[in-house]
Amino acid sequence: MPAMDTRQLLQLLNRQVEATINRTVALQSIEADKLNTQPAAGKWSAAQIIEHLNSYNRYYLPEMEKAMQKQLPFNAVFNPGWFGNYFTNMMLPKKDGKIANKMNSPKDHRPPQQLDAVKVVGEFIKGQQQLLSLLQKAGSTDIGKVCVPISLSRLIKLKLGDTFRFLIAHQQRHFIQLENVLDTI
Repeated sequence: MPAMDTRQLLQLLNRQVEATINRTVALQSIEADKLNTQPAAGKWSAAQIIEHLNSYNRYYLPEMEKAMQKQLPFNAVFNPGWFGNYFTNMMLPKKDGKIANKMNSPKDHRPPQQLDAVKVVGEFIKGQQQLLSLLQKAGSTDIGKVCVPISLSRLIKLKLGDTFRFLIAHQQRHFIQLENVLDTI
């Protein structure tokens, strides 16, 4: 992938997170029972989808915060890494809004069936607000040199910019799934 203007990338990611927050706030007006309803046996409910995203936030947000403590000088150009592009593109929905390839979630990120939907949604909104704060802080560091270990293996690290891209693409993917679930039930 070609080099990107760092500020433009961070602004794009910021807008995407703000859109996710708005979509999540709208979930607060839906009854908890509906958010906990699975569309079919073995399929996740809306609350389970959000809890799955919370599990990623619980890992990545503190890791990104910790990585940014290195305080490397800002670089106006971000060059995505090979792994970062691979993982991000794997997660991104297709241009038509469909989910390209189905995947199984790692065991550590599989949500339980019974959840407090109100608590789950509230935690996700707080996580998104923290993500916005991290994006703001990222505007003063080199998001191409600061690296974050991935949740599957701490031995593999992504550039901070790629970690943001992956995490937000993952959320976009699951919000399509969430909307499909709510349309089904």
